[in-house]
Amino acid sequence: MRHRDYRNDSLLRAADGQCMDRVPVWLMRQAGRYDARYLRLKEESGMTLYQLFRHPRLAAEISLLPRTLGVDAIIFFQDILTLLAPMGAEFIFDNGPRLAHPLPDCLSLKTCDVAAELSFVGDTLDLLDKELAGELPVLGFAGAPLTLAAFILEGHSPHNKAPQLMQAIHHEPKRLRVLLQKLTRATCDYLNYQIEHGVAGVQLFESAAHLLTPEIYEDFALPYHQEIFASLDPGAISIMFARDFHDLHLIRRSGAKVLSLPSGVSIAAARQQLGSETIVQGNVSNHVLLEGKPQDIENAVRACIAAGEKRGHILNLSHGVLPGTPYDNVRCFVDAARNA
Repeated sequence: MRHRDYRNDSLLRAADGQCMDRVPVWLMRQAGRYDARYLRLKEESGMTLYQLFRHPRLAAEISLLPRTLGVDAIIFFQDILTLLAPMGAEFIFDNGPRLAHPLPDCLSLKTCDVAAELSFVGDTLDLLDKELAGELPVLGFAGAPLTLAAFILEGHSPHNKAPQLMQAIHHEPKRLRVLLQKLTRATCDYLNYQIEHGVAGVQLFESAAHLLTPEIYEDFALPYHQEIFASLDPGAISIMFARDFHDLHLIRRSGAKVLSLPSGVSIAAARQQLGSETIVQGNVSNHVLLEGKPQDIENAVRACIAAGEKRGHILNLSHGVLPGTPYDNVRCFVDAARNA
């Protein structure tokens, strides 16, 4: 990976478990739909979301919009499904992602040459690296294999049900494992490609984790997390996000350096289970930002930071910024973090 000294390295130090005067903060989905500047840029471009993801200059510009909020990291503007298009499972975005063309067989996915077929990702990251010039670290990310498999099998976002995925788990586990292994190899290549293009760390999104029992997670998700994190440049920050999944011992076994916590698990409880030196991310509820008043947000931020004891803690949400979240609430969240 490209080694760089950042003028703001607070996120890197927190991810190393250090004590901090101020806890670093960023938000999942911090570049996008809640921001009027993004909506205006999207409208003026005349592009679809799919096209914006593949336009390096605009994707970089959108990625940088939250810089004015005072966040401590930039996560690049992209989608967890980007990797699937060159593999033969292209998704379009029309009131949510949906598979552009039905797959005759989910095992027909092709091998992906990431550098050749997703060069726009590298170009976007290169532009961010040039523009930031060491000001802030950039984070990359990918969808975890089981989450990607859920999208492929359902043909759209699984939301709170994934009948086709469950059918595969219970009745075609061997075929599902073949699919998961293909996705794992591609994800390893994709994340290391991002690291080669300057990201300081990566987050793996198991966004379908809320659909899984601990037994299914251990059997069909965890082994692939472990393979992915073991493949990464050891100099990069690694973050494991498992949506609304509360078995912290399984999440820790992923091998990630940082564990992103769901809102229902306090930092104190997590460290009591896993050890006081556990490095955590989170975990203010994204519903507080959607529905709360400024005082609610400030109270939630202060309580979360106090629980993290300003050591080995990156402040974030329990999940991404929700649709309809007021911009002023996002600003309030970041301001509260910076003033705590």
